[in-house]
Amino acid sequence: MNIKENIKTLVIKKRLKLDCGKTINNFPLAYETYGSLNKNKDNAILVFHALTGDQFVTGINPVTKKDGWWSYAVGPNKSIDTNKYFVICANVIGGCMGSFGPSHKNPDTNKIYGTDFPVITINDMVNAQVNLLDHFDIKKLFSIVGGSMGGMQVLQFISNFPDKASTVVPIACTSSHSAQNIAFNELGRQAIASDHNWSDGKYLSNNTLPDKGLSVARMAAHITYLSKKGLQEKFGRKLQERDALKFGFDADFQIESYLRYQGSVFVDRFDANSYLYITRAMDYFDLVKQFDGNLSNAFKKTKAKFFVISFTSDWLYPTQENKDIVIALNAIGADVGFVEIKSDKGHDSFLLDVPDFLKTLKNFLDKSYSER
Repeated sequence: MNIKENIKTLVIKKRLKLDCGKTINNFPLAYETYGSLNKNKDNAILVFHALTGDQFVTGINPVTKKDGWWSYAVGPNKSIDTNKYFVICANVIGGCMGSFGPSHKNPDTNKIYGTDFPVITINDMVNAQVNLLDHFDIKKLFSIVGGSMGGMQVLQFISNFPDKASTVVPIACTSSHSAQNIAFNELGRQAIASDHNWSDGKYLSNNTLPDKGLSVARMAAHITYLSKKGLQEKFGRKLQERDALKFGFDADFQIESYLRYQGSVFVDRFDANSYLYITRAMDYFDLVKQFDGNLSNAFKKTKAKFFVISFTSDWLYPTQENKDIVIALNAIGADVGFVEIKSDKGHDSFLLDVPDFLKTLKNFLDKSYSER
């Protein structure tokens, strides 16, 4: 897909040393903004996207022509009110919507990086995105907000830049990836690598796509975003447009057809190598280890106000992992609020129309903004 005409890009000229030891500079960071920055430049919210998200948070994504990934939450009079706030969101480095990633050409070889792209981390992602504050001449953000991998970026950002945000909202996330989540990500990566079109990551140079492998990776991941109860209520054992079993391997059940559809549409908008790199960054994320086993130390330098949100049916990043963040914050006397939202929509609850969540998020942000 041709994305160049539809994106804003900031070229980061400063050198950025990555955790893997390599250094990058003069690299593109694609971003989008919503609303207006006020005169005092104190109404900005930096939103961080999850694994398969991008900078197009709300409205119509000009590349995919679909609704932005957080259209339920961001917009005029919504939870993150663009009449009031200036919303910034960047495509993470390693991504495939314009930011520096494996589908870019290596200027030294004039060949597409593929798996020669340097391995990146959540830390690298936020260290790249902080350059947006200088670009807009913003001294301090009103808030940083994100769910899932976006929540990891929120935690890393405030740890790295304790004075750069007044409020901090990590949603449905964790301070370190569990063995179970690493296992699911490895399943997806192996599905991609097993596709004969992957060609050791050189598929773009060969004009091929590992679409079957990427589709299976998406299907496997999508199951983890839902809940058993939600799946049962929506699909159960209902058959797909037929009254009887076909005794074959077509999609007999509606859930099978749904997953195949999710996989097929994903390959049209996402790069397989980006999937490898971003899932690897999530697996490497361990804020506890960064601070020698004491998560509290990640936050001891900030005076920001925290609000941690989890969901009852989220088994990918369960409530206890979110509570561990709250416990670490309480241990240093931080200003922290916590809420567990009742929902049967699983991990994806933060992306969907869950009224209690949307109302809770709006109330926290608007109240905090009025109390500044």
